[in-house]
Amino acid sequence: MTRWLSTTLMLLLFSCGGRILPGDEGKTTSDGRTIVETGELAAINSVSFVIPRYGRHWYEMKIIGLLNHGTIVEQGDSVAQLDPAAINKYILDRESNMETQLAALEKMIVEQENRRQESESRIRNELSSYELKKIELEATRFESDRQQQIKQMEFEQATINLEKEKRVFELSKKINENNLRIQKIRVEQIRKDIEDARGLLPTLTLRTPVSGVFQIEINRQDNSRNIYKIGDNIYAGNNLANVPELAFMKVITQVNETDFLRINQGQGVVVRLDALPSVTFDGKVSYIGKLCRTKDRTSRQKIFDVEVTLLAPDERLKPGMTVSCEFQ
Repeated sequence: MTRWLSTTLMLLLFSCGGRILPGDEGKTTSDGRTIVETGELAAINSVSFVIPRYGRHWYEMKIIGLLNHGTIVEQGDSVAQLDPAAINKYILDRESNMETQLAALEKMIVEQENRRQESESRIRNELSSYELKKIELEATRFESDRQQQIKQMEFEQATINLEKEKRVFELSKKINENNLRIQKIRVEQIRKDIEDARGLLPTLTLRTPVSGVFQIEINRQDNSRNIYKIGDNIYAGNNLANVPELAFMKVITQVNETDFLRINQGQGVVVRLDALPSVTFDGKVSYIGKLCRTKDRTSRQKIFDVEVTLLAPDERLKPGMTVSCEFQ
C-alpha cells in the first residue's frame, strides 16, 4: 500500500512538471525557460490637470463645467471650465482705476506746465531786475563810495535772486520729470495687470492635449472623499483630473529576485488580459528596476520592479486592467 501511494505521488509530480499551475506566477517551469508574472495596465503618457495659481490673486477657483468621469476625449477637447467671475470683477476694478490714474496723469501734466511757465516768468522778472541793477551799478562810478556800495549790494542781491530762481526751475524740472515718470509707470502697471488678467480668461477652459479617457480625481477637501463635481472649489496645486493616452500602454509588474538575472532590456513578453486569456498582445521589457524591495509589508519576498511596453495599440486595453506577462 505504501509503495502504491509513493508511485501515485511521483506520477502527479511528473504530470505537473511542464506547465504553470494557478498560484505559481513568478515560478519557472521545469525546463527553466518561462517566467510568468501578474501586472496592471497603465498609460505610458498621462496628462494631469493640476490647477495653477492664476496670477497673484487667485489661488482658489470654482468649477462651473466638467465632463463626466470616464468620457472618451480627443485632443483639443474642453474637459473643464473654471469660473471667470472673480477675474472679470478684477478687470472692471482695474479699468476704473485706470481711468482715475489717466485723469491724474493729465492733471499732473497741465499743473506742471503751469508751474513751469510761472517759474520761467519769475526768472524773466529776476533777469530784468538783474540787468537793471547792473546798469545802475555802472552808473554810480562817479558817485560817492557809499552810493556805490548800496548799488553793489543791490546788484549782488539781484544776482542771488536770479540764481535762486534758476536753481528752483532746474530742481522743479527734475522733480516734475520724476513725478511724471512715476505716474506713467503706475498707469502702465495697471494696463499690464488688465492685459494679464484678460490673458487668463482663455486658460480657465481646460483642454486636453492628448486623446484618451477623462478621469476625475478625488476631492481631498471633501470629507466624503467624492470626486470633484460642478460647484466645487479647487485650490492651486490640486489635481482636478487625468487623461491617460490609450494609444500607448504599458504593464507595471515585477519579477522575483531569483529571476532578476534572467530578464533583459528589450526582451519579448507575451501579455494576456485576465478578461481575455485566450488573446495575446506582444510587448517588450522597457524598464528594469535597479533596487530590490519587499513585495509588500506583510511579505518577505524580494522583487524588482519591471515595466513592459505593448508594441501595438488596442481598444480593448484600458488602464487598471489585470494582465499576466509571460517573459520569453
